[in-house]
Amino acid sequence: MNTMTRTTAMLASVLITSLVLTACNDDTPATGTLIDTEASAALPSNHIAIPPAVRGNLGITFAPTERRQIEETLRAPGRFEYLPTASRQYRTILPGRVEVLVDQFEHVEVGTPLYTLDSPQWRKIQQSIAESESAVAQLQTKLDTHNPLLRAHERHEKSIGESISIWSARVKKFDALREAGGGRMSDFTAARSALATGQTDLARVQEQTAEIDADHAQTISAIAAEKTKLALVIDAAASLLGIDRSTLLAPSSTAKNAAPLWRSITSIQINARKPGIVESIGLTNGAWADERVNVVTVVQPDKLRFHASGLQSDLGVLRDGLAVTIVPPTPTASGTAIPMQQVMQGTLSLGLTGDSNKRTIDLYVTPKHLTDWAMPGVTAQLEIVIDTTGSPDLAIPLAAVQRDGLTPVLFRRNPNNPNEAIRMEADLGVDDGRWVAVLSGLRDGDEVILDGGFQLMLATSGSIQKGGHFHSDGTFHDGEH
Repeated sequence: MNTMTRTTAMLASVLITSLVLTACNDDTPATGTLIDTEASAALPSNHIAIPPAVRGNLGITFAPTERRQIEETLRAPGRFEYLPTASRQYRTILPGRVEVLVDQFEHVEVGTPLYTLDSPQWRKIQQSIAESESAVAQLQTKLDTHNPLLRAHERHEKSIGESISIWSARVKKFDALREAGGGRMSDFTAARSALATGQTDLARVQEQTAEIDADHAQTISAIAAEKTKLALVIDAAASLLGIDRSTLLAPSSTAKNAAPLWRSITSIQINARKPGIVESIGLTNGAWADERVNVVTVVQPDKLRFHASGLQSDLGVLRDGLAVTIVPPTPTASGTAIPMQQVMQGTLSLGLTGDSNKRTIDLYVTPKHLTDWAMPGVTAQLEIVIDTTGSPDLAIPLAAVQRDGLTPVLFRRNPNNPNEAIRMEADLGVDDGRWVAVLSGLRDGDEVILDGGFQLMLATSGSIQKGGHFHSDGTFHDGEH
């Protein structure tokens, strides 16, 4: 017997002796339900009484047998992490003074105000919008004057044309009289001069009309350009504020002649785009922030995935699309630990790269549903069944198997009496590190002791042939009272 075995045996002996002395030498009746002495003496040698009070004191829990693909199961450790789309950062869009409106870990909905930004740069944007609107209005006014001016020029041109026609007729008449030897030269000369003057005025008016037409076309082009500029400035402002342009141009109130919203905004309010929880706040209230500084980070806690590390030696059987199970790290059903029955299902996705130093490959699973214990950083195990075509084995949790020296021992709950446990030498097959196949002694529907089995093993080690019972305070007594 090695040192560790001797030490374990001594501890078990001391523990049992102290429990027996405590249970049997105390004149005060124990609290709770006691096993009747005659009934205890009648128990078979490998039967142990475990009434509710004893189970409560020892923390005894039970696990049912399951049919599982033990040999075809791989296990990979990992942790939960946020999906890349789960986190959203709300950064400053302009330099300015920040006032935070939420607290860390606060739940927010779509539209919840997160912070306000008082930025001088926003005043410049407002000024740019106002200047563009003014330029468009001025050009439109100029354009509106072109039509009356063109009509006046048309009337002037028509009048000059009529005058030219009259003087042309007179010139022809005087020219005919002169050729016939009549008429005065002075009249002919005056007519010729008036005709030339009219033609000069007509040319000047036509030139002015052409200039007005050109200015009209230029004004139309300038209005189009200025409207485009105004639209771009408004779109940029709407993008900064996170609203659409129609909202930005809408009246800021129901009052008559109310100013548009863009003109009434004195500080920029940033609202939540998605529901979630405020994970972190990057600035204090009143702090001056430059552009693109992260102020608030909001996460969606339901957007989680499980990130595990598989062995590169298993790449021959690992593939995308395998149905997998995420199980708690510790197989237990008692205390404050995560119950082993709280598992999550999902589909396996292989990572794009591996780790050449650790000889591992990344494995990812997005659970179909999330349990309460799923949160970033929590560790768990990935259970991968690589072949479901074989016959499943009858299995129990490996944690339910105790070692009495070199002998594997388990405690089966008596199917005929739930207040009894039957100590059995375990006939075991292969295991996957969490579950182990049972070759004989159990059947479907049986339960074995999971938590508390170690205490039972210590109490019955080396004295199983004597039988025994537990008191309600958890102390064990072998033989009769």
